[in-house]
Amino acid sequence: MKIHHLTVLRRLSDTQLQIALEAPEVLFARVAPVDKRRVVMALKRKREVVAVTGDGVNDAPALKEAHIGIAMGRSGTDVAREAADVVLADDHFASIVAAVEEGRAVYSNIRKFLTYILTSNVPELVPYLAFVLLRIPLPLSILQILAVDLGTDMLPALALGAEPPHARVMQQPPSDFRKRLLDAPLLLRAYLFLGVMEAAAGMAAFFFVLSRGGWRYGEPLAWNAPLHAQAMAACLGAIVVMQVCNVLLCRTERAPTFSVRLRDNPLLFVGVAVELLLLAFILYTPWGQRVFATAPVPAAAWLFVLPFAAGMLVLEEGRKAWVRRRQRGGRGIPGRAVQPPGAMGPSAPLRRFPSQDPGRSPP
Repeated sequence: MKIHHLTVLRRLSDTQLQIALEAPEVLFARVAPVDKRRVVMALKRKREVVAVTGDGVNDAPALKEAHIGIAMGRSGTDVAREAADVVLADDHFASIVAAVEEGRAVYSNIRKFLTYILTSNVPELVPYLAFVLLRIPLPLSILQILAVDLGTDMLPALALGAEPPHARVMQQPPSDFRKRLLDAPLLLRAYLFLGVMEAAAGMAAFFFVLSRGGWRYGEPLAWNAPLHAQAMAACLGAIVVMQVCNVLLCRTERAPTFSVRLRDNPLLFVGVAVELLLLAFILYTPWGQRVFATAPVPAAAWLFVLPFAAGMLVLEEGRKAWVRRRQRGGRGIPGRAVQPPGAMGPSAPLRRFPSQDPGRSPP
């Protein structure tokens, strides 16, 4: 580890300081306030995310300049607390670790929520495109789309937003802060991968029920015909079944789906149970059938949809395995994380880790 004292630091030019900060571990001792700020600025010029802890008046310039200034709530001065972004009420460095863990979990949960919600947009849009372009009976009504968006999808999506932190979340290196929360990989996964599979299942179930009832392409079919209502119900049911599979897949972005224990999030079981109960109400009760223009779906249609859900699971697991292999073979963007003394000991140095892509939660 390189150790630089005040006199050494003041003799370093900006270029020399940048080179000194390239060391894997570096410690500056007995540093004046202006030099603390200078080190922070040098790290920011290197595109690092900088967090500074302090409690005294002389720490204020560095706290203000850092991306995240952390002051002590009990022993810290008023000046330090005013300059900081975060104040530790208990003056305990372990609170920083807990905050980082919670922040990473929140970031990851938002991405899970977005993936799950955006995926269902595709199977809701494709039926209308097929209705206009292929001149077929309408596979899905507006009320049925609302039943998915405002009914069956609501609780599972909220359950994803309440996922507890992953057991290995603090073993992951910091992510690249330049990556956006809603990025191209997330949109491609939701719209062009998971969404396409759900749309295929919904349309296949729709045509399966129609062909089983004797309908042939080009034949007119009345809006209120029982066969049409049954086919629309099959399309709706297929979308909900695929979304049940999707909510499990969205719990992880790259790790195997079942590497996360199901019992860690009891709200997920509640959400899926309510989702299926709402679907049963819409398809198999007179009130639901009257409001949503549905009819009971035969058992053969459910058996027809199950292979689509299994295929979605297999293909998504294959995608995750491919992404993991690609990441292991790639090179990350360097990042820097500061291990607080409360977590690593009283003299823990700065350590450099390779950063990951935006699927990892930021520090």
